[in-house]
Amino acid sequence: MLSTLRSIVQEVNSARDLQEALDIIVSRVQDAMNTEVCSVYLVDPDSNRYILMATEGLYKKAVGRVSLGQSEGLIGLVGSREEPINLEDAPSHPRYRYFPETGEERFRSFLGVPIIHHRRVLGVLVVQQRDASRRFDEGEEAFLVTISAQLAGVIAHSEATGAISGLSLTGKEARDVSFSGVPGAPGVAIGTGVVVFPPADLDAVPDKQVDDITAELAVFGDAVSAVRGDIERVAERLATQLRPEEQALFEVYLRMLDDNAMPGEVVTHIKQGQWAQGALKQVVQQYVRHFEKMGDHYLRERIVDIRDLGRRLLAHMQEVAPKDVEYPDQTVLVSDEITPAMLGEVPRGQLVGLVSVRGSSNSHVAILARAMGVPTVMGLVDVPVNQLDGREIIVDGFDGQIYASPSADLKAVYKEICDEEDALFRGLEALRDLPSETLDGHRVSLLVNTGLMTDVVRSLNHGAEGIGLYRTEVPFMIKERFPSEQEQREYYREQLEAFAPNPVTMRTLDIGGDKALTYFPIDEENPFLGWRGIRVTLDHPEIFLVQVRAMLKASEGLNNLQIMLPMISNISEVEESLHLIYRVYHEVREEGYDIHMPRVGVMVEVPAAVYQIRELADRVDFLSVGSNDLTQYLLAVDRNNPRVAQLYHSYHPAVLQALVRIAHDAHSVGKPVSICGELAGDPGGAVLLMAMGYDALSMNAASLPKVKSVIRSINREWAKALLNDVLMLDSPHVIKSCVDLALKNAGFGRYLRPGRTIAETVAAG
Repeated sequence: MLSTLRSIVQEVNSARDLQEALDIIVSRVQDAMNTEVCSVYLVDPDSNRYILMATEGLYKKAVGRVSLGQSEGLIGLVGSREEPINLEDAPSHPRYRYFPETGEERFRSFLGVPIIHHRRVLGVLVVQQRDASRRFDEGEEAFLVTISAQLAGVIAHSEATGAISGLSLTGKEARDVSFSGVPGAPGVAIGTGVVVFPPADLDAVPDKQVDDITAELAVFGDAVSAVRGDIERVAERLATQLRPEEQALFEVYLRMLDDNAMPGEVVTHIKQGQWAQGALKQVVQQYVRHFEKMGDHYLRERIVDIRDLGRRLLAHMQEVAPKDVEYPDQTVLVSDEITPAMLGEVPRGQLVGLVSVRGSSNSHVAILARAMGVPTVMGLVDVPVNQLDGREIIVDGFDGQIYASPSADLKAVYKEICDEEDALFRGLEALRDLPSETLDGHRVSLLVNTGLMTDVVRSLNHGAEGIGLYRTEVPFMIKERFPSEQEQREYYREQLEAFAPNPVTMRTLDIGGDKALTYFPIDEENPFLGWRGIRVTLDHPEIFLVQVRAMLKASEGLNNLQIMLPMISNISEVEESLHLIYRVYHEVREEGYDIHMPRVGVMVEVPAAVYQIRELADRVDFLSVGSNDLTQYLLAVDRNNPRVAQLYHSYHPAVLQALVRIAHDAHSVGKPVSICGELAGDPGGAVLLMAMGYDALSMNAASLPKVKSVIRSINREWAKALLNDVLMLDSPHVIKSCVDLALKNAGFGRYLRPGRTIAETVAAG
């Protein structure tokens, strides 16, 4: 049964479109379960009705014509209950709904299971049988449930592909097709998608129509000749090392390259107007689907050969194909995984947004995107990348959403958001040089998080009072090797000089988890609970010592350096780190550098540290909470995983209670405590943190003016009353709503989110 399941899933995965996927499902499931009928009903988002989309056993003329309401018939019952329904005599059930055009009156046994993807009912998968005495057994029911669960993602992906192409299930024009990911860089962009793809990745090749067919035929012909030559040379070189049966593999490859074999089919597709690379992809996928249907194990193994040959041909075509890509004035760069090199290929001033299927908010590209001010969405689920090329796209870097084929109404709302954001920041420029102080005289420092010099420039323009978190891993990530002591010293000196005499807090190298160095790979099954942060650098003192030495030398004559240790979970880690820092300090002094011993602090981001605040504070000069990591560790939620990102919430009661405890325990032993992360840059979050007693808030530069405006307009007692109110609540969403309502009533509604919410807009449309 497992092999049957895998076979069906593989076949559906290689389908060209939704309809082909559905036809494969009903055909293969009918055969596997030996039933007379198998049908798929899908929910049409526009009409909110179940539509018969594919069937084996019912009348084909009913496909696309029969539809049921959400609570209508047995199909509606399966969908509303979100569980299987297994009946011996379906017509006798009170919810049975008869459609004469289907011819289903002949069939009495009924088994329907819901198709659910990310809590959304996509449709219902049904099998039926003529014999009323046959009730589908538990094994058959379990098989159909398993099939449904496995295929839900494939169907969602195929459905989205069709929607992006401009058609809904009913054939109407589709608009405002949305996909959810995680925010990579804040902001909103409206532009044209340009899909870029890595070399020799057939799945990432977009479909594209061309006019110059002769040129495409030449490109493909050259690739075939080159690959044939490669295979012949390899076969000749390995002839003395292989047995005859192994050597025959190369003859199989060469036969597949004959003009009357695979290349002939690719040529046919090219002559129909498809570019060479897209034609190759289509033919390879057709071959794969064909071989997957075969029962013979040997023939099914030829799938590997086909894919390998396809990649070889593609690699050669990409070497000779024109490298130039046409970038429109408003380019939204889209890729399965965007690389920094891709960013550099877009002409200056034309890149407005980024969409990367893979990656996280802490990836190298996300950091660069934030520094460049380019709205970015990462880690999207079920987005058909190939269909986004040349299409109008809205990138919502605030909420981690993209919209393809946006309607005029949706574009107008997002344009309003852009305009209101610009107007808001222009209105807040006057606050740049004013102190961050409440109406009743309570002062809280507003700091910034930086990684590149572009961050520094933007931070100074927004009135930052120092750097609360300098991510030292950024210089490491943009190089192809560990930076030397001198190179690090130059990076650090720039940051220290820019903000002198204000403090600059430099976090020691924090790699691992979702921050990787290509030249120092860390391969672990669970990297967030693995070798990362201080654990890495204490295991490699040669890295830690060089970095600290570069920091200390860079601080000479400025003396505004603060050093922060990441991922601390044990007191022994602090003591060992301090020993190394003091050692370097004395060595640098002996070399003749006139420096002061910097203040050393600990980053509180592991739950264990929450319960050791007093012990940690006895050993260091300050504490700083990393709210992003602390939140995801407390909630056991990877915020960069779009499948569970909705469970990540900075306003979770457990998070707020932990933050209250940290501030209280730190102050009880007389040590200052700051916080850096998304919560500090949220106006409502900043109000709560100030009420808790945090001495400094560190955030992205773009958030600073809003936070300062709110702090300067309220009393601390008002903030404390709000904090006491929300600490009594048990839902993060209710807490957030309560805080938003309080800010709105206080006159800060424009800071929460400009314009109507997108959900309201789509619903209204």
